[in-house]
Amino acid sequence: MNKHLSDDSRFKGLKIAITGATGSLGKSLIEVLKRKGAYVVGLTHDKRNINNACENSPDDWILWSCGKEELLSSKLTNIDILILNHGFNPKGKIGSNEINKAIEINSLSHWRLIEIFENLALSNNLNIYGSKEVWVNTSEAEIQIAFSPAYEITKRLIGELISLKKSKLLIEKRNSFFIKKLILGPFKSNLNPQGILSPEFVAKNIIQQAEKKDYLIIVSPNPLTYLIMPVVESMRILYSRFINKIYSNQPL
Repeated sequence: MNKHLSDDSRFKGLKIAITGATGSLGKSLIEVLKRKGAYVVGLTHDKRNINNACENSPDDWILWSCGKEELLSSKLTNIDILILNHGFNPKGKIGSNEINKAIEINSLSHWRLIEIFENLALSNNLNIYGSKEVWVNTSEAEIQIAFSPAYEITKRLIGELISLKKSKLLIEKRNSFFIKKLILGPFKSNLNPQGILSPEFVAKNIIQQAEKKDYLIIVSPNPLTYLIMPVVESMRILYSRFINKIYSNQPL
């Protein structure tokens, strides 16, 4: 499979870490990125995954757990791209336990990892490791129903937080930290066995679009997503920048 490596791939030689590495999409992303010449590190909660090597296993593993993201700081120092792909779908359950778990995994954990990775990009080691990039899988649930109220709410929360982060990066005109938002339609996985798309198809399209410098990466069978999401995202960013400008011009 490696005989098809592309010398001009932007991922060749990069170190890329992926959460949710043992899921359907995680495995497919690992396979595509390794073909592109990247060194891929999988983040897992389960020690058993580290010992169960297979064809689409990452080159290395990092053991981690939600709520203890700060312990990953030193391990992510030399990572070029961090892909946040872990998630929890309580489906129709709306009890406090399910909602709290969804908020922790789908929203807060993602946000803490984004902040850690951004701080690393701005650290004194920047001249050694260069700029950093984070991709966040928010899914179509950010803007439409996914037949799981708690999942939709938590995906919308992290999606809007990322929009604020993107706005801040645009205002500050940084070139050391970049962010991409993955808006994915329903693909077959443990979270969604009824998914329409194959994870292999989704992974291939993500990487193809990520070769470019686009902020939004959309892979969906729904044509409306390609129209609605860019509009929603633009309005969020313009709104936050407008409000920021108003308050910045006000005297304290």
